[in-house]
Amino acid sequence: MAALKPILLVEDNPNDIELTLAALESSQLANEIVICRDGAEALDFIFRRGVHEQRRQQDPAVVLLDLKLPKVDGLEVLAKVKGDPQTRGIPVVMLTSSREETDVVRSYNLGVNAFVVKPVAFDEFFAAIREIGVFWALLNEPPPHRGGWPSNA
Repeated sequence: MAALKPILLVEDNPNDIELTLAALESSQLANEIVICRDGAEALDFIFRRGVHEQRRQQDPAVVLLDLKLPKVDGLEVLAKVKGDPQTRGIPVVMLTSSREETDVVRSYNLGVNAFVVKPVAFDEFFAAIREIGVFWALLNEPPPHRGGWPSNA
């Protein structure tokens, strides 16, 4: 049986990291949760560069990506992931406090799989993260090969 794919959380806010980890853990998911605190580190993880060069060659089950990040913002991370034939099949969920229509439109134009506005209330945030984790880590059927979607799609 193949090893469970990790969940990649790309978030710079320590409180949101703590809440997200607690919500994912309460879902009883066995997936490893990898945390990157800026966009540059996330790209290094996804593309196996720098400190992540030696990591297991396995794409994340899902990337939970904040929009406003230091070094490289979430939209640029999304563009690079979805613009590369080797990584475009990785599901990316934009998880952000932004409700700006331009952010939503740009995210979908770049290929985001889902755009979720972080609820302000603790209980709502907790429930949303649990559902996202269960869906993408357990219920979603990913493409059968690393290259993602067929080139004619």
